[in-house]
Parts: sequence; structure tokens; C-alpha cells
Amino acid sequence: MTESAAAPTRRLGLPMLIAMVIGSMVGAGVFSLPSTFAEATGVYGALIAWTLAGGGMLLMAIVFQRLSRERPDLDAGIFAYAKAGFGPYVGFFSAFGYWAGACIANVTYWVLICSTLGAVIPALGEGDTLATVVVGSAGIWVFHAVIARGIDTAAVINTITTIAKLIPLALFIIVVAFAGFSWETFADNLWGSPTHTAGDLAEQVRATMLVTVFVFLGVEGANVFSRYARRREDVGRATVTGFLTVLALFVVITMLSYGVLPRDELASLRQPSAAGVIEAAVGSWGAWMVGIGLLISVLGAYLAWTLLGAEVLFAAASGDDAPRALATLSPRGVPLRALTATSLLSQVFLVIAHFSRSAFDFSLELTSAVTILPYLLTAAFALKIALGGTRRSGVLALTGCAFAYTCYLVYAMGLQYVLIALVVYAPATLMYWRARRERGLRLFTSAEAVLCAAVTIGAVIGIAALASGRISF
Repeated sequence: MTESAAAPTRRLGLPMLIAMVIGSMVGAGVFSLPSTFAEATGVYGALIAWTLAGGGMLLMAIVFQRLSRERPDLDAGIFAYAKAGFGPYVGFFSAFGYWAGACIANVTYWVLICSTLGAVIPALGEGDTLATVVVGSAGIWVFHAVIARGIDTAAVINTITTIAKLIPLALFIIVVAFAGFSWETFADNLWGSPTHTAGDLAEQVRATMLVTVFVFLGVEGANVFSRYARRREDVGRATVTGFLTVLALFVVITMLSYGVLPRDELASLRQPSAAGVIEAAVGSWGAWMVGIGLLISVLGAYLAWTLLGAEVLFAAASGDDAPRALATLSPRGVPLRALTATSLLSQVFLVIAHFSRSAFDFSLELTSAVTILPYLLTAAFALKIALGGTRRSGVLALTGCAFAYTCYLVYAMGLQYVLIALVVYAPATLMYWRARRERGLRLFTSAEAVLCAAVTIGAVIGIAALASGRISF
């Protein structure tokens, strides 16, 4: 092993950085959109939800673009921004939450893969059987071995799978639009409730927020890998280009699905529900096409998210905020110990998901819940810079709206998910304590001590609520 202090060779160009962004976002979520949106709302609610989520995440993409330009010294994106703005403990919390979210997201991929294969291999069920745990476990460690061969190899594979996964999604859009879409069915699905009130519509939109957070995770992928970028300016370009491409894809797939089946039938489709939509439109061959596309898509997204998770944990260790052992590189330039920790945590959550009521819903919702904090802190850091700089009205408005959007996400996830997120976050302090002790650094400032106490109390309340059954998955 070699120490991480040596700067890596910058070798990822704009196309590969865009592929990292698209590959990170286009994974399990896009194939689950028809039923997850139909469960929550109708066409009007979906349009409002995508406008709100798309606009909010576009603001975040622009924030990432600005930060990559204004603070080029901060590599590894989310973790670095939180630390620079609010100190090492908050920064480590951001890194830990993002890392944990990446590991939990990996569980959704294996659940959805097995659910897809379950249509022809009954033992896999809907991705919630013991066989799923076995298959998923094998997959985790096979991909671990692939990534250990080098970042360049993984990046090339990700680029290939990103291109490959877009082909079946494009075919889905074309086939459904011209062979299965009905304006009459679409009109019947306009409303998500019989009352047609603004209050009901607002609640329906709120119910979609965790889903939209999940599908947009990865918009910061180019920032996380900024230390590998051939040109620093490519990071911001890749972020915005990749985001706009994926947003258009998500909106079109959601809207077309409302024109194929009644909303209650859409909501009851098994995952991946996109397969059920195209099967209703053109028959079983369409479901097979989507299934194959999903396997390619999810495997590519799994690769991208494992890379993201390992990179953020490595960055935290390199910045003196995680145990020193995680800040080493293999001779191939891979943060191998951080990668191993990522694979191990993914394995743990895969087993936990097996005992939930719905393995897919559990992993999707928990991923969103623990990942919202890093986005909130990034927006807050951008706002802090804007307030401390020239205070141009346009920049203040942009960063202020981005921060308001992330605050709304915290509200939308609700108290239940806040408490569950704190249960996941609380053990992070043990890693932070070890890192600070290794380096002889002060553990907490007075404000950080208060934050630690608050997080611990929240985690205890969350555990008690889980034990009593007041919170369940």
C-alpha cells in the first residue's frame, strides 16, 4: 500500500465524467418510477413533483458547478464542502451519511436484479428471499474484485454500461409512445384522489419526494471524482449536462406510463414496474427487453455507487476525519481498504433488508433519508459563501432557493425517517473518535459536543420507536 498524499493522475475527460453522472443516477430508480409514482399521485401531482424536484435538483447541480469553479481546492465534493463550511465533525457526518447511503443504495440494485430474475427463477421471489441474499452477496464481492483492478478499468466499464442502459430506455419510450399510449387512459389518471383538493395534491407531492431524491442521487458524481478530472472545468459541465439528460428521461417515462394502465393497476405492478408497463403495451417481449436493460443498468449503477462510496470514505480518511488505515491506495491507485469497508457495509444492509416488509422500499427510502443531510450541508455551504462574498442578488437567490429546497426535503421525509437516519448516523462518531485519537487532535468543539449529544439522543429515540413498533419497515 502507498500513502494517499500523492496526487492522482488526472485522466477522466468530459465524456467519462458525464457518464459517471448519468451512470450514478440511472440505475434501479428509473425502472421503478411507474408504480412508485402511481402509488402516490396522478398526472397533475407527478408534474408538480417533477417540477419541484427537477427545479430543486437543477439548483443543486448549478451549486455543484459553481463550487467546483469557486473552490477548486476542494476535491471529493460533498464531504469537502461540508467540512470547509462547518468544521471536521459536521464534514465527517456528511461523508459518513453519503457513504452509508451509497452502501444502502447498492442493496436496491441486488433486490431489483433478483426481483427481475424472479419472474423466471421462483426461488428469487420479488428480491426478498434468502436466495436473494446469496446472489446479492456473491455480486457484491465479484464487483469488489473488478473495482480493485483499478479506477480506470471501472470507469471504462461504467461508460460502456451507461451507453448500453440508455438503449432499452429509449426503446421503452418509443414503443410505449407509439404502441401503448392512450389519451383516454391518461386523462383518467389526471388526479390522484377523488376530492381534487389543493391539500390532497400537496400531500401527494410530498409523498413522492423520497423517490425523487433517490433517483437523482449521483448528480454530484463528477464532483466526487474531481481529483481524477483531466480539466477542472469539465466537472461543472458534466454535472449540469448529465442532470438535464436524466431529468428529461425520468419525466417522459413517468408521464407515458400514466397513458398505458389505470393508476390503481400501475400502483400494483411488481418491481421493476417499467417491465409491467411495456408488457401491457406490447406483450411479454417488451418485458424481456426492459428486464435485460435493467440488469445492465443496475449493474452499471452498482459499479458507479461503489466507486462513489469508496472515494468519499477515502477522502474523509485523507482529511484526518476517518481512521488512517482507510487513507491508503493500492499499487493500482484504488482506495482498497475504503472499498472493502464499502463492500462490507453493503453486505450488512443486504442482510438487514431481508428482514424488512419490503426489501426494495426499505432500501430506497433509507438511502434517501441518510443522503439528504449531505445535500443540505452543501447548499448551506454555498449560501454561506454567497453571503460572505459580493452578495450579488442572483447568486444569493440561487443558493437560497437551493437551501430552501433541501430544507423542504427534510420536512418531506418526516419525523420517522429523521429518526431512522439518526440511528444510522450515530455510530459514525466512533469512527471519528478513533481518527482524532490516532492523530492527537481535539475531539470536539463545544458546538460539536452539543451536536453529538443531540444526534445520540435522536438515535436512542429512534431505536426505542423501532423496538416498540411505532416505527417499522
